[in-house]
Amino acid sequence: MMRQTSGGPVRPVIGPTDIRRCSASDRQAIWEIVNDAARAYRGVIADDCWKEPYMPLEEVQQEIAAGVVFHGYFEAERLAGVMGLQEKKDVTLIRHAYVRTARQRQGIGAALLSQLRTTVNGPLLVGTWKAAHWAIRFYERHGFRGVPPGEKDRLLIAYWSVPARQREESVVLRSDP
Repeated sequence: MMRQTSGGPVRPVIGPTDIRRCSASDRQAIWEIVNDAARAYRGVIADDCWKEPYMPLEEVQQEIAAGVVFHGYFEAERLAGVMGLQEKKDVTLIRHAYVRTARQRQGIGAALLSQLRTTVNGPLLVGTWKAAHWAIRFYERHGFRGVPPGEKDRLLIAYWSVPARQREESVVLRSDP
């Protein structure tokens, strides 16, 4: 089913039955999506923060072992987008939210976020690169607000394990229930 958006392209109607928790057999597809979509960061984020691949497969496995639960948007059993959630202390973190480049701007990220929000009871935090203006706008359109710089540093230290250089180049956005 397709829906015409006002003044915009025709977008597919996305239903919650298309979104489910990823399984161990989806790790390769998660890795592919993260690295495909992260190409948008190349030349945008600081050069010393970019690496190839952006996220090695071993890091995907480490993130899962550390409690990141990936959920995916599936089209005919093919993974088109992913969003991870990780419960940390008194908050839930959005981790590694990416949509295949060929499927971006079609509502998949919004559908994932909307569905996953229904499973979260407390504050929801997301960190992203401060140069990734498109990502920041996406979260702001969905009710997230940037936290002040001092609070950003405190949150990144308390809830994430990122190097000091990445903290310098990052922002944190927050959404309360």
